[in-house]
Amino acid sequence: MITFKEKTLENGLRVVINPDNTTELVAVNLLYKVGAKNEDEQHTGFAHLFEHLMFSGSENFPDFDNLINSIGGESNAFTNNDYTNYYVSVPSIYLETILTIEADRMRNLLIDEQHLSVQKKVVIEEFKQRYLNQPYGDLYKEMRELSYKVHPYKWQTIGKDISHIESATLDIVREFYNTYYQPNNAVLTISGNVKEEEAFALVEKIFSFPSTGEKTISYSQEPLQTQNREKTVYRDVPSNIIMITFPMSSRREKEFYTFDLISDVLSNGKSSRMYNSLVLEQQVFTAIDAVVSADDDKGLFIVLGKYADGIDIKQGEELIWQELENLIKNPPTEREFQKVKNKNLSTSTFANLRILDKAMNLAYYEHLGMLNNINNDKENYKQVTIQNLVDLAKKTFFDNKHNTLYYLTKELEQTATAK
Repeated sequence: MITFKEKTLENGLRVVINPDNTTELVAVNLLYKVGAKNEDEQHTGFAHLFEHLMFSGSENFPDFDNLINSIGGESNAFTNNDYTNYYVSVPSIYLETILTIEADRMRNLLIDEQHLSVQKKVVIEEFKQRYLNQPYGDLYKEMRELSYKVHPYKWQTIGKDISHIESATLDIVREFYNTYYQPNNAVLTISGNVKEEEAFALVEKIFSFPSTGEKTISYSQEPLQTQNREKTVYRDVPSNIIMITFPMSSRREKEFYTFDLISDVLSNGKSSRMYNSLVLEQQVFTAIDAVVSADDDKGLFIVLGKYADGIDIKQGEELIWQELENLIKNPPTEREFQKVKNKNLSTSTFANLRILDKAMNLAYYEHLGMLNNINNDKENYKQVTIQNLVDLAKKTFFDNKHNTLYYLTKELEQTATAK
């Protein structure tokens, strides 16, 4: 059981404190409710760009990384389509220092032509290396564009097109910062060797400035998919891949827990159904995964298979569908299902052992508006029944529509052209 207290400051900043006197460290996590989905479609990649800009210095702390290192701390950040997350762990005696730095980054980030130019170059190089010039680099780009037609989940966190970062102006970047990097759009969590009331008082003293920006942007929700879609692309890659996506619930909905357990039954571990059948026994795929996107808005259930050499694409696809159908015709036994649940519960327990993990998870659940679920989610998984699994699998895989991406080698393109 994770103990915590929460409070919302007058400026809208949500604060959660988790005391843990078993350590001499403290972890501070600052989550901003801005991700790729909050971007203008003509100016994408800005949430991720700010992940870099936030480490380039602020008015009173121009060298963030060296300062954190000098006090024995570690820090990093990540961006996704729903939010941007910054975290740091230091000896607890430096809590006030870290809070002061974070407040300055929130209020006085150095955004000028020099800093913007440097970080744009970093992001552009990352875009080229990871998404343009690397095998399978555009796999998820193709998947998103196939699976979404309206919702901003249709572009990746790195951005829809590299030109959007290349053409980013100082005015547009500053507007993005002033809109989203505000107390009323953030969640601050602290876990570690602190006293609750002292920590709250410290936060109020340091983050007492008002929120001045707007924190929302309207975007369209994805409509109900009414037809199956498919797309074939050919790339210079060593192996063929098939990716099938199915629209699913958001992370906040009750159905999410059933979807998550379906994915575990299918592909979590070497004893899972798909891995055991399609990789170990039939050797049709060298890797097979079924995963949930766990997005704030309605997301995707994704099946991804990497073909073994010489396997016919349609043969592998048919075997995937047989496994999905088998989940309904031959559902898990009580023993099989309980094994999957136990593995899930074990994973969630280990995910909350370190203070940094607790700080990050508390921020995430508060962001979702489900803070108590950091303790209650185990019960939510326990309540899922085998019949829940069967009913949802039937509805998702066979009663509704899906998307199929064939991501194939150049050799197959030559074969297809010859025909």
